[in-house]
Amino acid sequence: MAITTKVREFNLTDAQFDEVRALVRQTAGISLGDGKRDLVRSRLNKRLRSLGVESYDEYLAMVRGDKSGQEIIHLLDAISTNVTNFFREPAHFDYLGEILREREAAAAQGRGPRSIRIWSAGCSSGEEPYTIAMTVLESISSLKGWDVKILATDISTNVLDKAGRGVYPAEAGAKMPRGVLGKYFERSDDGQIAVNRQVRGLVTFGRLNLMGPWPMKGPFDAIFCRNVMIYFEKATQMELVGRYHGMLAQNGILFIGHSENLTGHAHGFKSVRPTVYRKVG
Repeated sequence: MAITTKVREFNLTDAQFDEVRALVRQTAGISLGDGKRDLVRSRLNKRLRSLGVESYDEYLAMVRGDKSGQEIIHLLDAISTNVTNFFREPAHFDYLGEILREREAAAAQGRGPRSIRIWSAGCSSGEEPYTIAMTVLESISSLKGWDVKILATDISTNVLDKAGRGVYPAEAGAKMPRGVLGKYFERSDDGQIAVNRQVRGLVTFGRLNLMGPWPMKGPFDAIFCRNVMIYFEKATQMELVGRYHGMLAQNGILFIGHSENLTGHAHGFKSVRPTVYRKVG
């Protein structure tokens, strides 16, 4: 007879949820609405079980007392939602390809640099920055003599570990443009697909809290921050957009998510396509 072990559950009170929300907002700028309580409890219960603590009061005391700051990182990892795929919102990559081909033509006539700097802010498990890398490879006829760097950052260490490995389920390649899968991926022994060395070599991954200091200097030709700002309050969104403006080169491009917009704000950007903005001023 099979023995079923009951999984321990922990009750999350209103006061405890409010403290979790305050910690998350203070640390990462993320605003958790009242409707997120069950999701937070479900995900954090797993963390409490793994640590062997007895209650949320004990866990929150642990977070507050952790001088290394590692436990708040685990907390953020637990509650983060990461939904992404290769070539998501393909119109963005079509437009990026246009920009890159223009950059190559200008460089060939001595009217521009042979360098490309792109930042994927909120890169999740890596599909976005790897798609950017493949778009660069498809758009520039030869990268010989070019200096290309793609920075990919996220607050979650869990997704960054996956992104760095660059290995995905076979079904991840189902919606890719024709020819991309065979050109830029390799099959692993277990049937998964792995990003090849050429693509991986263009991308550098690192953990970054968007609400903290930014060690990179820029300027970037393009920044992708898609479906990230939806987790922030409006004031935080506009602060972030202002910082992106300062990080972009003149005429640099900001790509945001389909449910986000910069309408009605003095932000120093001009809309050039749906959810695509060019730096002005």
